[in-house]
Amino acid sequence: MSNASEVLANLDSELEWQRELYKDLHQHPELSMEEHRTAGIVERRLTEFGYDVQRLGGTGVVGILANSAGSTVLARADIDALPVTEATGLDYASSVDGVMHACGHDMHAAALLGAAKLLADHRDAWSGTYVAVFQPGEETAAGARAMIADGLAAKVPKPDVAFAQHVMPQEAGTIGTTPGPVLSAGDSLKITVHGRGAHGSMPHLSIDPVVLAASIVTRLQAIVSREVQPGQFAVVTVGAINAGTKSNIIPDSAELLLNLRTYDPDLRKRVMASIERIVRGECAAAGSPRDPQFDYYDQFPLTSNDPAVTERVTAAFTGHFGEHAVFRVAPVTASEDFSELPDALGCPYTYWTVGSVNPERYRKAVASGTVLQDIPANHSPAFAPVIDPTLGIATSAHVLAALAYLSKQATNEVAP
Repeated sequence: MSNASEVLANLDSELEWQRELYKDLHQHPELSMEEHRTAGIVERRLTEFGYDVQRLGGTGVVGILANSAGSTVLARADIDALPVTEATGLDYASSVDGVMHACGHDMHAAALLGAAKLLADHRDAWSGTYVAVFQPGEETAAGARAMIADGLAAKVPKPDVAFAQHVMPQEAGTIGTTPGPVLSAGDSLKITVHGRGAHGSMPHLSIDPVVLAASIVTRLQAIVSREVQPGQFAVVTVGAINAGTKSNIIPDSAELLLNLRTYDPDLRKRVMASIERIVRGECAAAGSPRDPQFDYYDQFPLTSNDPAVTERVTAAFTGHFGEHAVFRVAPVTASEDFSELPDALGCPYTYWTVGSVNPERYRKAVASGTVLQDIPANHSPAFAPVIDPTLGIATSAHVLAALAYLSKQATNEVAP
């Protein structure tokens, strides 16, 4: 029996409590950096499993299990929910008004706890140190930074490799991996432009910031279409324009909210520079009395998988699940903050996706070409991963990735 088979032999019995835990977490979602109940549950479980447990970043939890000499593996799950009103109709739907686990972080937490217990129960099958990180505040890009600021690097052993996963609206029972960029960098930007207010009947006395904002929105569309090389990826979205209070009052200022997505750090800088250049130019053309203001927020780093780590973990997945279940996933245009942890700790990482849609439903939607219409995506009020086989696959994936570095056979190999 292989090390992985030995550790996963009791998976079915562990899934009994994991299912109930998942439902409990789903019923009691907590917003970013407010995950007090969730953190308490995680702390108690990890302590029961034999981990050394500590809080970091307020509601972040770290469990460390040292098991002789060997590599150190860090695995991370995010635990926060979203300000979304649930519309799934599940019997374990959210009991909190306006808050929902609409992104699957409850599944991530239940899966990592299951993997942590399986590894703790089978220490004879591996050697090294396992670090389980339950991170708050992923949705606001605040959690990883809070844990780092609270001394993560000094309080955990330096990892040789780090892992994370995310449930996605793909067929349950499948895992998607890819080397290189897998999630885009994301930046939000508030731009304030200034004009001169006046009565709506006397526009000649004004410098109209609404017209200025409209010109900026139109001009920004040329960044991707005319300044980004064909084949490169970038998104510039204007999500909101806020100006004025009454139909016959020309206001003094206007506010634009933008969102940017890129896979390339240099392109990210160029797009930001282009935005600022265009805004300043339009303000000058309009005769704006004050310089525009640029406030960046909710900034998420690029998630770019280490090729060697990804190859090794993908081989472990394929060997266990079979080639039919593991595929090369296309880079996703969503963003998250996981990579800040391994970047701060100085180790390579890989991040994979886990299918969460009933296979029959997914295949029917694919056959009819209605996946985008019929399959609720993350952040939808109807997002509801099927518990089985999603939870078992996600738990197994964490175990398999860890054992790719911690198994008895892997202890003699040098981590990349």
